[in-house]
Amino acid sequence: MSEDIKNAIQDLGQTFNEFKKVNDERLEQIEKGDSTVANDEKLAKIEAKMDSYEEMNQKLTTAEANAEQIKEQVSKIQTMVTRPDSGFESKQVDEYLNAFDTYCRKGLEGLDVAEKKALTVSNDSTGGYLAPPEYVRELLKTITEISPIRSIARVRSTGARSIQVPKRDGQFAAQWVSESGTRSETTGWTVGLEEIPAHEMYALVDISEQDLEDTVFDLEAEMQSEFAEQFAKAEGTAFVSGNSVGKPHGFMDHSGVTHINSGDADQVTADGLISLVHNVKSDYSRNGTFVFNRTTLAAIRKLKDTAGQYVFQAGMSLQGGVTNTVLGMPYVEATDMPSEGANTFPVAYGDFRRAYMIVDRVNLAVLRDPFTQATTGNVRYIARKRVGGQIVQAEAISKLKCST
Repeated sequence: MSEDIKNAIQDLGQTFNEFKKVNDERLEQIEKGDSTVANDEKLAKIEAKMDSYEEMNQKLTTAEANAEQIKEQVSKIQTMVTRPDSGFESKQVDEYLNAFDTYCRKGLEGLDVAEKKALTVSNDSTGGYLAPPEYVRELLKTITEISPIRSIARVRSTGARSIQVPKRDGQFAAQWVSESGTRSETTGWTVGLEEIPAHEMYALVDISEQDLEDTVFDLEAEMQSEFAEQFAKAEGTAFVSGNSVGKPHGFMDHSGVTHINSGDADQVTADGLISLVHNVKSDYSRNGTFVFNRTTLAAIRKLKDTAGQYVFQAGMSLQGGVTNTVLGMPYVEATDMPSEGANTFPVAYGDFRRAYMIVDRVNLAVLRDPFTQATTGNVRYIARKRVGGQIVQAEAISKLKCST
């Protein structure tokens, strides 16, 4: 661990101790009816400093899960793109990469006969060419690194339009029986199939013609960065609140996910968070993760349980890689989660890897459009990919509702 990280961890611990001291003073002032203006200003400055370390905390929280996800995805994608029906089995990697780079820089007219033959045309009406396997792997790796829900959900790759996964709708109940008693059939166990379709989304990137003419310009890196950011933002919203109409079905929109009230009309409470954790079965809770946005995190930092202990604890420990926690459990910031407010659901908790599945369709098509932005000296690139997301085990997570 670098000295910079060690220093940051130590500084965070000191900052949180100062936060608790000032907040305790503020709470005492509220009880006495005194003004809290001075301490409110102090808290705002301290919270801003704590927020500056939150990005590091989130990276530590998701690092292990991301590493596992990326390794698994890259392995599966590698297998899929070398299958006989993938379109890449007869192409030399360097040959395809060079042809794809030429197409992106110069368009169809810049391709010679051999390069045109090397490329695989997208099999849909919008045209374009399939991005090389290595390009797709790096793009998905970047998306996984910056997408918070991907870091805690289960992710699968497919070359089909959808996948079907087994769904348990009930289970057997064990029965007692005497030595010579009749063993009647137990009922309740049913298994169905949950279909998760891969929905289409697209991203646009405009790059100047001058940059494209500059051979030193890293076109591949620029496109990957832009596409990954746009895709991650769009899918992040859908994984949280998507309504399944032409997009993934978000876990907050699923009717099968239960909820529990916070005990306050428009705020998250410590008792509410404790009840939320206990609303999830132990088998799921042992791998539980909280999900909320940064505004909600700021409110949670100030909460105490009935014993006077803060539910938020500063982590990022030098030993064991412990991160910041709420009630001893890790949390992930998701921008698209609702904030506190009457009848809103600002917090979700549970084992998301068992509750939510994300499906990536491997193929990525890129279309070069030299006309739309021609008057501005830019060339537009349109990337299309397909991704699905859906609850597969609703009982593994639960939501907290701001309500009495």
